[in-house]
Amino acid sequence: MAVKKQHTHTLKPPLKWAGGKRWLIQYLQYYWRQHKEKRLVEPFCGGLSVALGLNPERALLNDLNPALINFYQHLKQGLVIDIEMVNNEKVYYKSRDTFNRLNGDPASKLMAAQLFYYLNRTGYNGLCRFNKKGGYNVPFGRYKTINYQDDFSHYQPVLSQWQFSNVDFEQLKVADDDFIYADPPYDTPFHQYSQQGFDWDDQERLAKWLSRHPGPVILSNQATDRVLKLYRKLGFRLRFLDAPRLISCKGNERQAVKEVLALKGL
Repeated sequence: MAVKKQHTHTLKPPLKWAGGKRWLIQYLQYYWRQHKEKRLVEPFCGGLSVALGLNPERALLNDLNPALINFYQHLKQGLVIDIEMVNNEKVYYKSRDTFNRLNGDPASKLMAAQLFYYLNRTGYNGLCRFNKKGGYNVPFGRYKTINYQDDFSHYQPVLSQWQFSNVDFEQLKVADDDFIYADPPYDTPFHQYSQQGFDWDDQERLAKWLSRHPGPVILSNQATDRVLKLYRKLGFRLRFLDAPRLISCKGNERQAVKEVLALKGL
């Protein structure tokens, strides 16, 4: 019987990503190591930190952001970037205009992937934000220095058995024994991470979809009252964590944000 090839090294996420979940890997590993032969499914793969951190042999990684998925599809092919990448405001806004003009053009997908990486590394604070017309509108960042990478060929063998898609989560073809990790946009007033946005109706729709999955499920979200009520009602087991970021409170006080893991089948 053939032995499956296992990747023993862990790659860093290629993008800056606000709200990334690298800090959560240590907690997810506890559950994942009991199911690591399964396929990992992420309906909201974001900055790819969880997939790269858990390092599954097989994965179905989805996101509503088509520009992000286009970048990952080229990353899987061994992306090499040959456009100008400099930490310069004028070049940044010119590149952003070019990206918005080309984004969605099937003939320009490789160029769009290269521009997306440059904009991500150079834009403000690792944000990825689009307006309702689909235009990338993150302003220029204020970094003193930026270490750009132009050769991503070492990602190719790790991503070779990973599938990337850009659909609504309910359209994913999920097998009964898949391990689902869902990290949707937080239940906060701002949710314009993609052109479509993600509102409370979507949060409820996601929770019900996850509750119907026969296999193991983990959801992470900000521990708001209505998120807790929703997942408790659907029979999930809840675990609370302090996220490594702070929010403003009264006066000059700041407090850690509470994160919830909603677990089913684990």
